[in-house]
Amino acid sequence: MGYANLQKGFTMIAVVAIVVLAMVIGGVVYFVTRQEPSINETIEKDNAMMDKENNDMMDGKIMPSESQAGMMKYSGAILAGTSAVLLDFTKADYDAALNTDKLIVLYFYANWCPICRAEFPIMQKAFNELNTDKAVGFRVNYNDSETDNDEKNLARQFGVAYQHTKVFIKNGRRILKSPESWDNKRYHAEIGKALTQ
Repeated sequence: MGYANLQKGFTMIAVVAIVVLAMVIGGVVYFVTRQEPSINETIEKDNAMMDKENNDMMDGKIMPSESQAGMMKYSGAILAGTSAVLLDFTKADYDAALNTDKLIVLYFYANWCPICRAEFPIMQKAFNELNTDKAVGFRVNYNDSETDNDEKNLARQFGVAYQHTKVFIKNGRRILKSPESWDNKRYHAEIGKALTQ
């Protein structure tokens, strides 16, 4: 009787393992085959809109926005920094930053993630120490109770699979994507390197 129960137990474990494996494979296939616009398509669309705005400005149809004039105003909360600011993500602020030559630093943050809660103060410290106005950072909610559709779309656009992922954008293109944790020294090194590219 004991051998039969043991055999049933192993059979049940094997069935559960197969079901879990099938779910993982199904999830991977789903993410790989989704038809999302590529980053190049998104950037081309943004560039076409910027070209139209620039032409309209040159024709005197519109006045330069505050961000184009170098006096950037933000609608999101400033979480750190004076020269280079770190903001709570809003689509309006992000879109405005895309229309500048600033380095954009995205941090995909989940309020339930212990790594995020430990690392984000380090990022804030790094932004407080920056002496340049050529960078702007955004804390983007990711897979938590505060994530909105704009943040979900941004994570999809850059293929973010994990919270605490950093994405750098410069001149309309992604130049860095890093899911590992960083210390203060690494923040300064990566931002400094990106600013000189």
